[in-house]
Amino acid sequence: MPTMAEGIKFTDFHFSGQTNKYQGKVRDVYTVDDKLVMVATDRISAFDVVLPRAIPYKGQVLNQIAALFLEKTKDIVKNWVLDIPDPNVTIGKKCEPFQVEMVIRGYLSGHAAREYKAGKRTLCGNPLPEGLKENDKLPTPLITPTTKAHEGHDEDISREEILRQGIVSEQDYKKLEEYTFKLFERGTQLAKEQGLILVDTKYEFGKIGDEIILIDEIHTPDSSRYFYAEGYAERQKNGDEQKQLSKEFVRRWLIANGFQGKEGQKVPEMDDAFVQSVSDRYIELFEKITGKEFIKTSEEEDVITRIKKNIEKSLGH
Repeated sequence: MPTMAEGIKFTDFHFSGQTNKYQGKVRDVYTVDDKLVMVATDRISAFDVVLPRAIPYKGQVLNQIAALFLEKTKDIVKNWVLDIPDPNVTIGKKCEPFQVEMVIRGYLSGHAAREYKAGKRTLCGNPLPEGLKENDKLPTPLITPTTKAHEGHDEDISREEILRQGIVSEQDYKKLEEYTFKLFERGTQLAKEQGLILVDTKYEFGKIGDEIILIDEIHTPDSSRYFYAEGYAERQKNGDEQKQLSKEFVRRWLIANGFQGKEGQKVPEMDDAFVQSVSDRYIELFEKITGKEFIKTSEEEDVITRIKKNIEKSLGH
C-alpha cells in the first residue's frame, strides 16, 4: 500500500497582531486584528469526540466545499469570508456568534431517526407524524436547533426555549429561521443538479452590529448528510440502507465497534486501511457535490509551511 499523507493534526502559528487562538474539534481559529483566520485541519470528530487519527485531505475538502457554497448563497445572506488564500484556509470577518446552531432536516435520518426509533414524536418542539421509516422524507423541512457546547455534547433545544432563555431575540430568531429555510432550499437545488439529495444540514450565524452574517462552513460532509438520488425510492421501498455521502458511516463504524462517546468507552483503533477509506469518501463527496475534480495538494510539500506563508501573504505580513 502506498504511503499515505499523514494529514494535518494541529497548527501552532503566531502571527503579527494575533490576540487569540481557539482550537475547535476540526478547525484552528486565529484572531488577528479584526479578522479570523480559520485553518481546516484533517482532524475528524464524531459523537463530539476528536478521533485519534487525522484524515488526509479532509480539511481541504471541507474548506473548498464551504467556499463554493458560501459563494453560491451570498445573494441570500451575507457571509463572513474575506479571502481563501490556501486550500485549507479561510480568512473572514470577526463577528459575535449566536449560541445556537440552526439544524434543518428534510428527512428522518441520523439523530432524528434514532430519537424517533426510541419512541419520541416531538423533536425540538416539532411534532413528527406516526408511521415514518428511517430515511423517509418529512412532510416539510423541520428546524431542530441545538445549543453550541464549547465542551461535551450539543443539546437539542426548541424555538420556545431559545426565546424563553433569551439566547436569541425573537426578531433575530425569525431572520435565522428565514435564512435557514432559504439556504436549505438553495442547497437542495444545488445537490439535485448533481444527482444528490441534501438530507439535513446545519448553519451557524453571527452578528456584526445589527447585521446577521452566515459564518463557518456550509453544505460540507461534516455539517450535512447527502443521499444519492438515483435508487432512493427503491431502496426505501425495499427497506434497504440508503447510499449516502456523509460522516454517518464513520459514526456507524464507531457504534459497531462499541463507541458512542459515552463515559468509559474507548475509541476503537483506526488502522491505515480505514483512514484511507474515510479519506476516499471525503474526496468522493467533493467531486460528487461540486462536479469538479479534486486536486490533491502535493504530498512532498511541507503543508504547515505552505499554509503559514499563504496566510501571512494574505494578511500583508
